[in-house]
Amino acid sequence: MLSRRSFLKGAAWLGASLTSLGAYAIGVEPMLWPRIVRYPITPAGWPSDLKLRIVTLSDFHACDPWMSINRIRSIVDTANTLDGDVILLLGDYISGKRLPHRAVAPADWARELARLKAPLGVHAILGNHDWWEDEDAMRSLKGPPAAGKALSDVGIRVLENEALRLVQHNRPFWLAGLGDQIAFQWARRRNGLSGPRGSDDMPLLLSRITDEAPAILLAHEPDIFPRAPERFALTLSGHTHGGQVNLLGWRPASASPLSARYAHGHFRENGRDLLVTSGLGCSIAPIRIGVPPEIMVVELGGTLLPSKA
Repeated sequence: MLSRRSFLKGAAWLGASLTSLGAYAIGVEPMLWPRIVRYPITPAGWPSDLKLRIVTLSDFHACDPWMSINRIRSIVDTANTLDGDVILLLGDYISGKRLPHRAVAPADWARELARLKAPLGVHAILGNHDWWEDEDAMRSLKGPPAAGKALSDVGIRVLENEALRLVQHNRPFWLAGLGDQIAFQWARRRNGLSGPRGSDDMPLLLSRITDEAPAILLAHEPDIFPRAPERFALTLSGHTHGGQVNLLGWRPASASPLSARYAHGHFRENGRDLLVTSGLGCSIAPIRIGVPPEIMVVELGGTLLPSKA
């Protein structure tokens, strides 16, 4: 039988461990310097001799103290050293936290992102929190939300169901930015409205790709991947934060229906490829365990990696 002393010692150890884990989850891992995660890959539909380095930044969730202006400035400085041919921003610039914090104004974080530099430019899509935290957009069920306006105001193009044709080494390719897939789900549910959950419009997006050059799909949530047209050589997503908590493969939270299935990394299904970054910040609660912040660098025209379950 367990003695009272042993029980109390065990309870004290458990309490101390949980306290330490909580302190690490809130005060350490979210503040770690982002690791650089590289994926050399040649998807089906992408010419093997067309080399393109993509630097992706996602899910800033700008707020003090976890994603301050100084931290964003340093992340921008690091991204500019990675020699990206193009820099892509995959959404969720707005905080979206439910605990006390000080949000960073869109004009302030956008001013820092405007310092990003790449030969083929800096291009962005929006995420669900960029919509959800804008009361005017939620009332009108239309945009652009404040985050989109802030990016446009500093010269960063927001691809909202738009396609952009770029040229690398005299070879054209397309960036296709899908509107957010769950932009309006809570506003519609709260008001008992029917209609689309998101601002996404895949038929419109496809209509804006006007030749046969290879195309890359930018979609904040990876949920679109099983239904993404074969026209896209690669899908790039954020949103999941890698689950934000990953304890030896156990992820207790899911940000959208397929976020657990496509939590983080490289996925290859039916000859198509998806890369999901765990991003930089935190939403809802400022917690990260087992999924440190990251900057994802994609080396297209590299070696195909094995799929990740």
